[in-house]
Formats: sequence, C-alpha cells, structure tokens
Amino acid sequence: MRRRVKKERKRAKPGSRQGGRFFHVEVRPARDFVSFRVQDVGGPGGVERLAGRRATGAWATQKWLIEKTHAHVENGLLVADSAEARKVLASLSSVPVRISGDRFKAKPRRNIPEAEKPTPAMRRAQLQNIKKAQLSRKRGRSKSAR
Repeated sequence: MRRRVKKERKRAKPGSRQGGRFFHVEVRPARDFVSFRVQDVGGPGGVERLAGRRATGAWATQKWLIEKTHAHVENGLLVADSAEARKVLASLSSVPVRISGDRFKAKPRRNIPEAEKPTPAMRRAQLQNIKKAQLSRKRGRSKSAR
C-alpha cells in the first residue's frame, strides 16, 4: 500500500506575485544577514532601504524598495519616474534585472579600493568637520572668558 505524500506549500517571496506597493531591488542575498530594518529614504513613502545586520554587527543595504508610483517597468527594465528613485537606480553598479513579478536583482555600488582613499568627497567632509569643530571650540572659549 502506497502512501500519498502531500506537497508542502512554501510562503511566496515578497514581491513575487506583483500584488504589493513596491518594486524590490535586491542588492545582496538575505542569507548574509541575521536581522533586518526598513528605513525611509527622503520623505515618507516613495523609496525605502531594507538594511541588514551581519553576524559581525556591520550594517549594509540588503535591498531597495521603490514604490510603484515612483517607477514603472518598461521592456523588463525598471524605469524611475521620480528624482528619489532615479538617485537610487543611479547609485547601483548595474541595471536592475527582473527575476519574477516585482522582484529585481542588481549589484551594489562599486567598492572603492583603499589605495584610492580618501576620495575627494571624503576630503571635503573631513575639512568641513574640522571647521565645525574649530568653530565650536572657538565659541566655547569666548563664553568661558566672560
């Protein structure tokens, strides 16, 4: 006598059925992370960042969630309709490729080698921070002299 084995139904991955509010642009696999947090980028709604915490404690972007009102799909490619979405898609190293439904896959931004650091942007930020520290210290001295 043979026993029938029922197929177990697995939970559908977010964005695989095209029913949600967001396009999911995966940058790194979820298996690299132990916990997750969603952060709004810019104003409420629109573009959100799903940040993942690694076992080491470091945080990195696992995927971007782009609201369907801020982008659309054209010939299998994700096309931005708003400035926020354009900025996110421009920051990726590759064009998002459709996996299924509302899910896309892309490569994260380029890793800057240590030999190229500090970059001009890093230098500007350092100088700005130094000026801020000097100004606050100068203000502190003038108050204590009174």
